[in-house]
Amino acid sequence: MMDEQALIRAAQKSDVAAFNQLVRTYQAQVFRTAYRVLGDQAAAEDAAQDAFISAFKHVRDYRGGSFKAWLLRIVTNSCYDQLRVKQRRPTTSLDAMLLDPDNPAPGADRAAPETPEDVAERKELGEAIQRGLATLPPDQRVVLVLVDIEGLNYDEAAHAMRTNVGTIKSRLSRARAAMRDFLVKQVELVPARYRLSSERV
Repeated sequence: MMDEQALIRAAQKSDVAAFNQLVRTYQAQVFRTAYRVLGDQAAAEDAAQDAFISAFKHVRDYRGGSFKAWLLRIVTNSCYDQLRVKQRRPTTSLDAMLLDPDNPAPGADRAAPETPEDVAERKELGEAIQRGLATLPPDQRVVLVLVDIEGLNYDEAAHAMRTNVGTIKSRLSRARAAMRDFLVKQVELVPARYRLSSERV
Protein backbone atom coordinates (compact mmCIF):
# COMPACT_ATOMS: atom_id res chain seq x y z
CA MET A 1 0.00 0.00 0.00
CA MET A 2 1.43 3.36 -1.01
CA ASP A 3 2.23 5.74 1.84
CA GLU A 4 1.04 8.92 0.15
CA GLN A 5 2.14 11.27 2.90
CA ALA A 6 5.66 9.81 2.85
CA LEU A 7 5.81 10.34 -0.91
CA ILE A 8 4.60 13.92 -0.51
CA ARG A 9 7.23 14.64 2.14
CA ALA A 10 9.90 13.19 -0.12
CA ALA A 11 8.65 15.22 -3.08
CA GLN A 12 8.80 18.34 -0.94
CA LYS A 13 12.50 17.57 -0.53
CA SER A 14 12.88 17.53 -4.35
CA ASP A 15 12.69 13.74 -4.67
CA VAL A 16 11.65 13.44 -8.33
CA ALA A 17 11.05 9.68 -8.11
CA ALA A 18 8.57 10.17 -5.26
CA PHE A 19 6.75 12.90 -7.16
CA ASN A 20 6.62 10.70 -10.27
CA GLN A 21 4.93 8.00 -8.21
CA LEU A 22 2.30 10.54 -7.16
CA VAL A 23 1.88 11.50 -10.82
CA ARG A 24 1.32 7.86 -11.76
CA THR A 25 -1.31 7.58 -9.06
CA TYR A 26 -3.31 10.63 -10.12
CA GLN A 27 -2.50 11.18 -13.81
CA ALA A 28 -5.62 9.44 -15.14
CA GLN A 29 -7.91 11.41 -12.80
CA VAL A 30 -6.20 14.72 -13.52
CA PHE A 31 -6.40 14.12 -17.27
CA ARG A 32 -10.03 12.98 -17.05
CA THR A 33 -10.97 16.11 -15.12
CA ALA A 34 -9.24 18.35 -17.66
CA TYR A 35 -10.84 16.50 -20.57
CA ARG A 36 -14.35 16.72 -19.14
CA VAL A 37 -13.94 20.45 -18.50
CA LEU A 38 -12.29 21.29 -21.82
CA GLY A 39 -13.81 18.73 -24.18
CA ASP A 40 -10.62 18.49 -26.23
CA GLN A 41 -7.94 15.84 -25.84
CA ALA A 42 -4.95 17.96 -26.84
CA ALA A 43 -6.01 20.85 -24.60
CA ALA A 44 -6.63 18.44 -21.72
CA GLU A 45 -3.18 16.90 -22.15
CA ASP A 46 -1.64 20.38 -22.07
CA ALA A 47 -3.64 21.36 -18.98
CA ALA A 48 -2.72 18.14 -17.17
CA GLN A 49 0.97 18.55 -18.03
CA ASP A 50 0.92 22.18 -16.90
CA ALA A 51 -0.82 21.13 -13.69
CA PHE A 52 1.81 18.52 -12.80
CA ILE A 53 4.67 20.91 -13.59
CA SER A 54 3.03 23.53 -11.37
CA ALA A 55 2.38 20.95 -8.66
CA PHE A 56 6.04 19.92 -8.61
CA LYS A 57 7.15 23.55 -8.40
CA HIS A 58 4.74 24.30 -5.56
CA VAL A 59 4.58 20.98 -3.70
CA ARG A 60 6.29 22.63 -0.73
CA ASP A 61 3.20 24.85 -0.42
CA TYR A 62 0.97 21.81 0.20
CA ARG A 63 -0.13 22.03 3.84
CA GLY A 64 -2.12 18.86 4.36
CA GLY A 65 -5.69 17.82 3.68
CA SER A 66 -6.73 16.01 0.53
CA PHE A 67 -3.79 15.85 -1.86
CA LYS A 68 -6.20 14.83 -4.61
CA ALA A 69 -8.27 17.99 -4.08
CA TRP A 70 -5.07 20.07 -4.03
CA LEU A 71 -4.02 18.58 -7.38
CA LEU A 72 -7.48 19.02 -8.90
CA ARG A 73 -7.48 22.66 -7.84
CA ILE A 74 -4.27 23.13 -9.82
CA VAL A 75 -5.61 21.37 -12.91
CA THR A 76 -8.86 23.34 -12.61
CA ASN A 77 -6.82 26.55 -12.72
CA SER A 78 -5.01 25.22 -15.79
CA CYS A 79 -8.38 24.53 -17.40
CA TYR A 80 -9.59 28.06 -16.66
CA ASP A 81 -6.46 29.36 -18.39
CA GLN A 82 -7.27 27.21 -21.42
CA LEU A 83 -10.90 28.36 -21.44
CA ARG A 84 -9.84 32.00 -21.38
CA VAL A 85 -7.65 31.38 -24.44
CA LYS A 86 -10.50 29.49 -26.13
CA GLN A 87 -12.91 32.39 -25.55
CA ARG A 88 -10.48 34.70 -27.30
CA ARG A 89 -9.92 32.23 -30.11
CA PRO A 90 -12.96 29.90 -30.26
CA THR A 91 -12.64 26.58 -32.02
CA THR A 92 -14.90 23.57 -32.31
CA SER A 93 -13.71 20.02 -32.76
CA LEU A 94 -16.53 17.51 -32.95
CA ASP A 95 -13.97 14.77 -33.48
CA ALA A 96 -12.54 15.59 -30.06
CA MET A 97 -15.88 15.25 -28.25
CA LEU A 98 -14.97 11.78 -27.05
CA LEU A 99 -11.73 9.97 -26.36
CA ASP A 100 -10.92 6.97 -28.47
CA PRO A 101 -12.13 4.07 -26.29
CA ASP A 102 -9.19 1.99 -27.55
CA ASN A 103 -6.74 4.58 -26.21
CA PRO A 104 -7.75 5.58 -22.68
CA ALA A 105 -5.89 8.14 -20.63
CA PRO A 106 -2.41 7.06 -19.51
CA GLY A 107 -2.70 4.96 -16.38
CA ALA A 108 -6.46 4.52 -16.76
CA ASP A 109 -7.73 1.24 -15.43
CA ARG A 110 -8.89 -1.28 -17.99
CA ALA A 111 -12.36 -2.57 -17.23
CA ALA A 112 -13.59 -6.09 -17.94
CA PRO A 113 -13.78 -6.93 -21.65
CA GLU A 114 -16.60 -5.05 -23.35
CA THR A 115 -18.79 -6.16 -26.20
CA PRO A 116 -18.86 -3.99 -29.33
CA GLU A 117 -22.34 -2.90 -28.26
CA ASP A 118 -21.01 -1.84 -24.83
CA VAL A 119 -18.24 0.20 -26.47
CA ALA A 120 -20.70 1.88 -28.84
CA GLU A 121 -23.12 2.73 -26.02
CA ARG A 122 -20.33 4.04 -23.80
CA LYS A 123 -19.13 6.20 -26.67
CA GLU A 124 -22.64 7.54 -27.31
CA LEU A 125 -23.21 8.27 -23.63
CA GLY A 126 -19.83 9.94 -23.26
CA GLU A 127 -20.53 12.13 -26.27
CA ALA A 128 -23.93 13.13 -24.90
CA ILE A 129 -22.44 14.00 -21.51
CA GLN A 130 -19.61 15.96 -23.11
CA ARG A 131 -22.05 17.94 -25.26
CA GLY A 132 -24.12 18.70 -22.18
CA LEU A 133 -21.05 19.78 -20.20
CA ALA A 134 -20.10 22.14 -23.02
CA THR A 135 -23.40 24.02 -22.56
CA LEU A 136 -22.68 24.81 -18.90
CA PRO A 137 -20.92 27.95 -17.64
CA PRO A 138 -17.32 27.08 -16.63
CA ASP A 139 -17.94 27.24 -12.86
CA GLN A 140 -20.92 24.88 -13.09
CA ARG A 141 -19.07 22.58 -15.49
CA VAL A 142 -16.08 22.29 -13.16
CA VAL A 143 -18.14 21.56 -10.04
CA LEU A 144 -20.18 18.89 -11.86
CA VAL A 145 -16.99 17.22 -13.08
CA LEU A 146 -15.34 17.34 -9.65
CA VAL A 147 -18.32 16.06 -7.65
CA ASP A 148 -20.36 13.84 -9.97
CA ILE A 149 -17.63 12.48 -12.24
CA GLU A 150 -14.48 12.52 -10.10
CA GLY A 151 -16.25 11.81 -6.80
CA LEU A 152 -14.98 14.66 -4.62
CA ASN A 153 -17.07 15.49 -1.59
CA TYR A 154 -18.38 19.03 -1.06
CA ASP A 155 -15.46 20.03 1.18
CA GLU A 156 -12.87 18.75 -1.30
CA ALA A 157 -14.63 20.46 -4.21
CA ALA A 158 -14.80 23.71 -2.23
CA HIS A 159 -11.06 23.43 -1.55
CA ALA A 160 -10.33 22.66 -5.21
CA MET A 161 -12.37 25.65 -6.39
CA ARG A 162 -11.34 27.96 -3.56
CA THR A 163 -14.90 28.69 -2.51
CA ASN A 164 -17.32 27.60 0.22
CA VAL A 165 -19.53 24.53 0.46
CA GLY A 166 -22.72 26.58 0.04
CA THR A 167 -21.49 27.89 -3.31
CA ILE A 168 -20.53 24.36 -4.39
CA LYS A 169 -24.00 23.04 -3.54
CA SER A 170 -25.69 25.92 -5.36
CA ARG A 171 -23.57 25.57 -8.51
CA LEU A 172 -23.97 21.79 -8.46
CA SER A 173 -27.75 22.02 -8.15
CA ARG A 174 -27.95 24.37 -11.14
CA ALA A 175 -25.50 22.26 -13.15
CA ARG A 176 -27.42 19.03 -12.49
CA ALA A 177 -30.70 20.66 -13.44
CA ALA A 178 -29.22 22.03 -16.64
CA MET A 179 -27.65 18.68 -17.56
CA ARG A 180 -30.92 16.85 -16.89
CA ASP A 181 -32.80 19.33 -19.10
CA PHE A 182 -30.20 18.95 -21.83
CA LEU A 183 -30.28 15.14 -21.77
CA VAL A 184 -34.08 15.03 -21.79
CA LYS A 185 -34.27 17.45 -24.73
CA GLN A 186 -31.48 15.66 -26.61
CA VAL A 187 -32.88 12.20 -25.93
CA GLU A 188 -31.81 10.91 -29.35
CA LEU A 189 -28.16 11.43 -28.35
CA VAL A 190 -28.42 9.12 -25.34
CA PRO A 191 -28.37 5.30 -25.60
CA ALA A 192 -31.83 3.90 -24.79
CA ARG A 193 -30.87 2.23 -21.51
CA TYR A 194 -29.39 5.47 -20.14
CA ARG A 195 -32.27 7.77 -21.07
CA LEU A 196 -33.96 9.81 -18.37
CA SER A 197 -37.69 9.50 -18.10
CA SER A 198 -39.41 12.82 -18.74
CA GLU A 199 -41.75 11.91 -15.90
CA ARG A 200 -38.81 12.19 -13.48
CA VAL A 201 -37.91 15.73 -14.52
